[in-house]
Amino acid sequence: MKAIKDQRILVSGASIAGLSTAWWLDHIGYQVTVVETAAAPRTAGGAVDLTAEAVHITKRMGLYEQFKSHQLGVDRVEFKNADDVTEGSMVLNDAKNEQVAESEQIEIERDKFVEVMLIALGERVEFLFSDSVTALKEQDDAMFVSFKHAAPRTFDLVIGCDGSHSNVRKHWFGPENNYTVFLGAYFSISIVPGLLVPERTMQMYRIPYRSVMLNAYNGKTDIVFTYISEQEVTYDYRDAVQQQQMITDQFAGKGWRINELLEEVNRSGNFYFDKFCQIKMPCWSKGREALVGDAAYCASPAAGQGGSLSVLGAAAVAEALQQHEGDYRAAFKAYEAKLRPFIENVQAMAESNVKENFMLKTDDEIRERNREARLF
Repeated sequence: MKAIKDQRILVSGASIAGLSTAWWLDHIGYQVTVVETAAAPRTAGGAVDLTAEAVHITKRMGLYEQFKSHQLGVDRVEFKNADDVTEGSMVLNDAKNEQVAESEQIEIERDKFVEVMLIALGERVEFLFSDSVTALKEQDDAMFVSFKHAAPRTFDLVIGCDGSHSNVRKHWFGPENNYTVFLGAYFSISIVPGLLVPERTMQMYRIPYRSVMLNAYNGKTDIVFTYISEQEVTYDYRDAVQQQQMITDQFAGKGWRINELLEEVNRSGNFYFDKFCQIKMPCWSKGREALVGDAAYCASPAAGQGGSLSVLGAAAVAEALQQHEGDYRAAFKAYEAKLRPFIENVQAMAESNVKENFMLKTDDEIRERNREARLF
């Protein structure tokens, strides 16, 4: 068996899971190449929430202070009705409020997370941008990888970190729908310039089966639309125009500031849409390939832990490889055995949130929650 320092690993995906995994694999001595379909590391999407467990990992990486310096925060949440009247509110960050406890959690903009990771990686990791894996073939002692643009190469291992729509999972484990569990809702997020509400304020508007959230920070505003759908809808996840029309069809004319917000979304050029779904696989590895983050165990945004699960998974797979001295079969088995119970608990909580708490179905429920100033 080759020593770790002599082994080459391909990481597919250059967002939270991919960059974190690349850092850990480089840290323990592997030669790392990252392939990414986009022309640069992915920064689209909402802020990244790092739970206490993930924050502990960032401290082990020596990156905690860098992440902490970019921390976001929400001071106030307001619950609006159709006439823009605040029916309830709660203060989250107030030194006079004894109920607000110190928290080790960090919320950070996605592009800032990527920026910190790229600086930490330096020049030690090779990146293949605007490229993707087109075929994988396992050989006796390596994985033969074909790319859309780059010449074929062999790697000792392949780690898929390319999200819930993972390309390398499709090539190696089979079609996405074999592993997707639809949770009965869809969402979109757009980040627009300017403050549509006071900075460090979140506003929620809820109507039966639908909700809109605004979150303002650092001179910009997140606009999040969410709606329930009993039936899963067929759509092209790469077609933003089609997806924007789906949101418009669901929300146009539904009161509050919705029409204004739809116009903001259509102007922004910054739009992400997906279904609330989970990825559930019987095994996170096969042969010389393993999956990390959403590619293996997406919990859905309802968990609020997507970034954290990616950071935890990256550290766990690297730790297992180091402990088993590069014996990938034993390492991948240990990685899954350690992390799967925790992942399954998070997924169960997220599924419950969507089905029981996340979306309200009657006006009476909404008025009660608003008066009580409760998100869930």
